[in-house]
Amino acid sequence: MVGVRTAADIGCGPGNSTELLQSRFPEAVVTGMDSSANMIEAARKRLPGVRFELDDISIWSDPGPFDVILANAALQWVPNHDSLLPALLSKLTNGGSLAVQTPDNLAEPAHLLMREVAADGPWSEKLAGVSSGLPARHSPEWYHSALSKVASTVDVWRTTYYHSLSGGPSAVVEWFKGTGLRPFIDPLEESEKEEFLAKYEDAISVAYPSCPGGSVLLPFPRLFFVATR
Repeated sequence: MVGVRTAADIGCGPGNSTELLQSRFPEAVVTGMDSSANMIEAARKRLPGVRFELDDISIWSDPGPFDVILANAALQWVPNHDSLLPALLSKLTNGGSLAVQTPDNLAEPAHLLMREVAADGPWSEKLAGVSSGLPARHSPEWYHSALSKVASTVDVWRTTYYHSLSGGPSAVVEWFKGTGLRPFIDPLEESEKEEFLAKYEDAISVAYPSCPGGSVLLPFPRLFFVATR
């Protein structure tokens, strides 16, 4: 895109993607937003010249308009995409674009095993509603159809990345501790959490056998779409 004057990174975390957005559009006024006060604090330290605000994507109050809105690995935590996407498109300038990347890995062994371990242990009752309480994820066809109703052009694609993780199965567990595992382990007592993670790691070691040298190859599908108003 050329002539980008305003850009927003929603669900910006500690500012990694905001920094890339700023680098890609150095002439633009870039802002960042996240619902975590800790993430906003880290982002402000990382990029003191950028305005970061504490807000929630589902009720984001900034009206824009923006030439670019970026949501990198954030929308999977936000429900009601059927109403969210039109709301985000409405904050764009004419010709502006919404660019989204979201994990598309709920059918991968790493996530299936989370749900299996949650259902098979002394914590099963405590975690009974976790899986059903997670926001629904949709197919590429769903996003293309939904976005085509409110955008002039839509591009959707899916890419599987293969991450080589040193450290064996424990590296896979560490990978998901801060993301996919959190809804399962956050409600548990410390002793339960340790037992859950040990059982999960045992299952991971079978699903993801170590490569020569001890590393593990983790496939990670991601869904991308760019919708232009």
